[in-house]
Amino acid sequence: MDPEITALTQEAGGTLVALMATDTWQAVRGAVLHMWQARQPEHAAAVDAELTADQQEAAAAGLSAAPDGDRVLAELRSQWQANFRRLVAAHPEAAAELRALLADFPPPPVAADASPALAQHATASGSGRVYQAGRDQHITER
Repeated sequence: MDPEITALTQEAGGTLVALMATDTWQAVRGAVLHMWQARQPEHAAAVDAELTADQQEAAAAGLSAAPDGDRVLAELRSQWQANFRRLVAAHPEAAAELRALLADFPPPPVAADASPALAQHATASGSGRVYQAGRDQHITER
């Protein structure tokens, strides 16, 4: 597949999942559903149900402190990337509508203080030493 289309569908899948937890979700959902209704009406009901279920799953994963929350969101992104890729492969004109959807609904901004969680564990015994850092570390031993 064309690298531009691949990048477009990857961005669309990631953006869709990111928007599942925003106030604009219903509008985004309607726009995505419209894409299927216009091009593959026989799949529209299944896409409608999938959007509803995936939004609930994304909300649960986003609110959860469970370690598999990131995995669930990554799976949803991959799933929607594949859905968009198949739609655009079958209906190339859908790429323009997908670009318009991304222009109308950009992904939510990432909080400036959002940083990945860091957990470090170390054990030293005897005369062993442990040096751990979440960022830069400079050690001068004499």
